[in-house]
Amino acid sequence: MQNITTFDTNKFLPYSVGFDSLFDKLFEMDMDNSQSYPPYNISKHDDNNYVIEMALAGFNKDNIEIELSNGELTVKSKKKDSSEKNVNLIHQGISLRSFVRKFTLSDEIIVKNAEMKDGMLSIKLERFIPENKKPKLISIK
Repeated sequence: MQNITTFDTNKFLPYSVGFDSLFDKLFEMDMDNSQSYPPYNISKHDDNNYVIEMALAGFNKDNIEIELSNGELTVKSKKKDSSEKNVNLIHQGISLRSFVRKFTLSDEIIVKNAEMKDGMLSIKLERFIPENKKPKLISIK
């Protein structure tokens, strides 16, 4: 487990302009990685495409809510249907507990889609660089 205890942003200020909000965002992130449920993978398929996979055995797409707000992708479980409460389980190894998992996304990352198949939730992400952020030559007058 890694903890960021001190980080001197002043070292970077002489070389950067307008990154105040980025530094603020980094230090507001929840660094508590002690939550291990549900397990997930993040894979990079190429320079612009990423996939977040979450193992959600026992859940279906109606039990999951995905929200993107202010650069934060939140995946959480919704209340399960209580119609099966009369079942007497001998052993419950499949956890159906509630969860909230948050991912901080870059401003250039968009969510393409999400798919639930065979107990795996796949969220496809793509880096989209707008025209105003692409390199351009500046003419000198």
